[in-house]
Amino acid sequence: MGSFIVCRLWHGLLVVLGVSFTVFAVTRLFGDPVSLMLPLSASAEQRMAFAQEIGLDQPLFVQFIRFLGDLATFDFGESLWQRRPAIEVVFERLPLTLMLIGTGLGFAILLSIPLGMIAALRPGGFLDRFIVSAGLLGLSMPQFWVGLLLIVVFSVQLKLLPTSGMGTPLHLVLPALTLALTPLARLTMLVRSSMIDELNQHYVRTVRAKGLPFTRILRVHTLRNILISYMTLAGWELITTLAGYTVVVETVFAWPGLGLTAVQAIQRGDLFLMQAIVFVIALLIVLINIVLDIVFKMIDPRINLN
Repeated sequence: MGSFIVCRLWHGLLVVLGVSFTVFAVTRLFGDPVSLMLPLSASAEQRMAFAQEIGLDQPLFVQFIRFLGDLATFDFGESLWQRRPAIEVVFERLPLTLMLIGTGLGFAILLSIPLGMIAALRPGGFLDRFIVSAGLLGLSMPQFWVGLLLIVVFSVQLKLLPTSGMGTPLHLVLPALTLALTPLARLTMLVRSSMIDELNQHYVRTVRAKGLPFTRILRVHTLRNILISYMTLAGWELITTLAGYTVVVETVFAWPGLGLTAVQAIQRGDLFLMQAIVFVIALLIVLINIVLDIVFKMIDPRINLN
């Protein structure tokens, strides 16, 4: 286990470095960062002075070595928009994004297992058809549209919940529900199909013939056997939500997390803040993958991690 963790950390470091190099190359080779960060009215002297101030007048190789040194100390420079260290802005907004993701995915996980099991108990029945139809509907609706629909219904018409922003726990309800919709649908469909397969296995018929309670069969045998595939999909939902879905949801609901900050940094041409956001998200994704592999080994010791 120890050698596996060290190996995975090494591979994760390579991934983070690769992502950082990609960001460096895109921002330097496919555009002019100085023109992006300064207003159009800036003179040539102002552009040259600004480039010297942030080190963009140096050769690309020198800039990249300096960039790697800054990564090692989490020094991404000062945010041009916030006028303070970029990494400080990221660490200020990151907890809000994690709170939104944790609430949304937690809601999806809590509901997907019982809903999938209910649908699997009577395939083709009324509840099964209803849950499958609702799941397909949830997968087909884009999140920005769902968010706007929830705002119209619960905020504008019923006046039950705030439309946007952050302040009270009620502000978290609509964005969390919007974020949970797609993962809930996918996880429920996975539990349903996996449970149907497991309930048709010979070992289930054997233990039922021996008189084992059906609820115990579901909890101890079938549910445990689908846990690896469920955790794999749940981990993927966590990663895709962190890397993309939160940008849409936070923008719709003006939730002041990392996703909305990324959009605002792009709009303001804040290169240093964008680099910090991409680096921290890549680091989190690598750590999530390592934790998931360790959890898989704990669930099923037969898994070879070497």
